[in-house]
Amino acid sequence: MKTVQIIALILTIIGALNWGLIALFNLDLVATLFGDRTLVSLIVYGLVGFAGLINIGLLIDLFE
Repeated sequence: MKTVQIIALILTIIGALNWGLIALFNLDLVATLFGDRTLVSLIVYGLVGFAGLINIGLLIDLFE
């Protein structure tokens, strides 16, 4: 399970950096690399979202 959590954390960091690029430079790196609303970009966005859900579990574990 630890490997899944590490991967989820890495994906969440990638997602956060992408949002930072959007806010600072109006640059969506995922859309730039894979196209706007293509299957690949939607998969990347979905994986980042799923990683965020996994990290909610990590946050809950910190407070137990």
